[in-house]
Amino acid sequence: MTGNDLIIIVLCGLIGFGLVWFVLSLRSRSTRDEEPSSAKAEEAEPKPDYVPDWWRDAFPWPAPESHKYTHGHALVAGGAMMTGAARLAARAAARLGAGLVTVAAPEAAFPVYAAALTGIIVQPAGGLDAFQALLADPRRNAALIGPGAGVGDETRDKVLAILAAGKLTVLDADALTSFAKNAEVLFGAIHSPCVLTPHEGEFARLFAKSLGGSGSKLERACRAARASGAVMLLKGNDTVIAAPDGRAAINPGAPPELATAGSGDVLAGMVLGLLAQGMPAFEAAAAAVWLHAEAARRFGPGLIAEDLVEGLPAALAQLKSGTSNMAAIRP
Repeated sequence: MTGNDLIIIVLCGLIGFGLVWFVLSLRSRSTRDEEPSSAKAEEAEPKPDYVPDWWRDAFPWPAPESHKYTHGHALVAGGAMMTGAARLAARAAARLGAGLVTVAAPEAAFPVYAAALTGIIVQPAGGLDAFQALLADPRRNAALIGPGAGVGDETRDKVLAILAAGKLTVLDADALTSFAKNAEVLFGAIHSPCVLTPHEGEFARLFAKSLGGSGSKLERACRAARASGAVMLLKGNDTVIAAPDGRAAINPGAPPELATAGSGDVLAGMVLGLLAQGMPAFEAAAAAVWLHAEAARRFGPGLIAEDLVEGLPAALAQLKSGTSNMAAIRP
């Protein structure tokens, strides 16, 4: 092999190496150029519409200048026998941010309430006059009656006293059943923001005459809201919230662990706590339902009502940063 042949072989090798390097560099540059567009495509994908922005913006988060007197004073009417119901509701109202919570306790049960509640005010209110005296304080701007109240004239009279005082109102359980035979009296007394929180049985008793049982759950809740003039929170696996003006929302897939005694009392207290802070009734009901389910979902099997109250801080933290599966709709 001559020197010229050796030079030719070296030159061919260099040219071949250069071609390979050139092709690889083109492929690498092409890949890098595609990466930003791919990332942009991912960013452009629509986010799920599950974020509860339609009520989260109205949620009464504490401000730096807040104090207890700026976050409302909630009143819970306590019963004489089933004292746990009102206690659960009162603690739930406090957990949701109500600045002060008072339980109006029958005199015979006052020691039970006073011994069991620490951060909650307990006031003896044996009869209607004493209860009305508590309502006369304008600082007590929201009231709940029903959990453990008992069915009968006394509960009915207290409901009408709350409504006559113009309080932001939550009516649950026995407060609804007490008007099963004269629902029109209740509906005629509702003039201020009010939320009714029945399960299907209580709903049927209250609206059997005026609505019958026809229609879907959504349709029945919407008709009931219009007939009563109150926000309807019809509980169940697919809880429906309906407002008298036609707005409605569904929260599907409630955890089955919520089927436990006292969970409805906690939910009623949560709505109360949000109303006391000035959250509009429809939005307050929707927010309470979502937080209620979220607390249960996070706890899982073995849940009892007391666990819901203790689980609310974690659910509130999720609300600040997470998403929900509640869909706002207009029927």
